[in-house]
Amino acid sequence: MTDFTLWDLVRNLLLASRWTLLLSAIAFAGGGIVGLALLLVRIGRNKYGRKAVMLYVELFQSTPLLLQLFLVYFGLPKLGLDVSAWLAAAVCLTLYSSAFLTDIWRGSVEAIPRGQWDGSASLGLHYLAQLRLVILPQATRMAIPPTVGFLVQLVKSTALASIVGYHELTKTAQILTNATFQPFVIYGLVALIYFAICFPLTKWSRGLERRLAVSSH
Repeated sequence: MTDFTLWDLVRNLLLASRWTLLLSAIAFAGGGIVGLALLLVRIGRNKYGRKAVMLYVELFQSTPLLLQLFLVYFGLPKLGLDVSAWLAAAVCLTLYSSAFLTDIWRGSVEAIPRGQWDGSASLGLHYLAQLRLVILPQATRMAIPPTVGFLVQLVKSTALASIVGYHELTKTAQILTNATFQPFVIYGLVALIYFAICFPLTKWSRGLERRLAVSSH
């Protein structure tokens, strides 16, 4: 058994939480970019493109994230691609988040009254101009609270990256537990760190939802 003070445990876990935050940021930003592209196809006029995006979203929403991670980490090397734990986690979580963000944003766009489309069309705006100037600004306002809410889920989902050896917060906790045999203390600290990260985001999301609900009346 290795002797660690409480400060040693806290310091190591806080350092590891940087990698949790980095993975969350990359997955959220990458998922947002891919999700926006998929959204434009999903609400577009090409029925085959819409069906393809629907299938993509259903595929990622209907299968466990852990299974997706295994397929990327263990499957791509079979195709001759060298995949590190970091790359596998980033790619998998990016694709996973893009599917959910596409669906969240699609719901926001479809919540815009049909009269907004008809009114902008009567002004002579073409489809892309309607989206850019009228529809997406309103949909963005509606999409902010659920998008922030999904970010909270994404931060917690990064813990699964520990399964393939990515050294984020949960993996570091496992290593420290094996070294100190103090699982209650270590995982208690991990829970507090996740709480410190996610609780402010959750409060912000709920506050945004309330403010937007009030302003819409």
